Amino acid sequence: MTRTALITGSAGFIGYFTARRLLDQGWRVIGLDAMTDYYEVTLKERRHAMLNQSAGFSAVTERLETRGVLLDLFNQHRPDAVIHLAAQAGVRYSIDNPRSYVEANLVGTFELLEAARAVPPAHMLLASTSSVYGANTQMPYTEADKVDSQMSFYAATKKATENMAHSYAHLYDLPITMFRFFTVYGPWGRPDMAHFKFTRAILNNQPIDVYNHGDMMRDFTYIDDLTAAISALIDAVPERDNPVAGDSLSPVAPHRIVNIGNGAPVRLMDFIAAIETACGTKAQINFKDMQPGDVPATWADATLLETLTGKRPATPIQTGIDAFVAWYRDYYQT
Repeated sequence: MTRTALITGSAGFIGYFTARRLLDQGWRVIGLDAMTDYYEVTLKERRHAMLNQSAGFSAVTERLETRGVLLDLFNQHRPDAVIHLAAQAGVRYSIDNPRSYVEANLVGTFELLEAARAVPPAHMLLASTSSVYGANTQMPYTEADKVDSQMSFYAATKKATENMAHSYAHLYDLPITMFRFFTVYGPWGRPDMAHFKFTRAILNNQPIDVYNHGDMMRDFTYIDDLTAAISALIDAVPERDNPVAGDSLSPVAPHRIVNIGNGAPVRLMDFIAAIETACGTKAQINFKDMQPGDVPATWADATLLETLTGKRPATPIQTGIDAFVAWYRDYYQT
């Protein structure tokens, strides 16, 4: 029988690709998105328009934090899997507009958990972020690391959603997987992300701002690798008292945390060099000090992901950047 997935944030970068992968696999997908103007809404509209070409996709434009919206969707569609990607993203924006993070990330996730308590799905998969590792310096990051030193309010709200989800998993026996994303990039990405901003500036002969004087590393994860991991994790349902090797499974709840990253950090200047190669021109660089809330490096231990799914992200950075720049040139006709 056809399974139904509810994806929040389905018009977003990750939400779009996740929905498309599940549709290709024969799922019926209900996509919820608020179409907020954090970045250009036309990108979100184009993503949903492409998803709407599939008979298996149904779009819903609502805010997840609006009381009753999610409960109505759960009651109407009885989803087998829930993939919660909707959130207010961005480390730097959380300094300027923290209230939006409370509303979308905390209140919105609460409404989702309440709906799941009333109409339990077989599995819930909720997005967190590598930013929760905060000031941790021991690398690579593992899911068992203590994470009590978030550096941004965005990261703090995502850590809070992990804790909220754990309490509901324990109290109501809801199987929940939290995945911590590591710097996702690729075609149709968010304009506030580094690969998008750098490409736009380089192709328009404008300078780019490079923070911490370029002394940074990120564990970049290509979008196709990420959605492959998400779809594979749907059937890796956490069960009480049934851990796998090296598991992060809670001792008191069907709740698991999984890193999704390449496990191969790339230096920021090498990342910029990959964009320069794809664009065919050199960047004009303004070196700047570290921004508040940012961290100098991220590095995922993806062992648990590989144990659960049999694979891990592996797309080389130049391959992924080439695909993004080709999309950018086509979309913006540059």
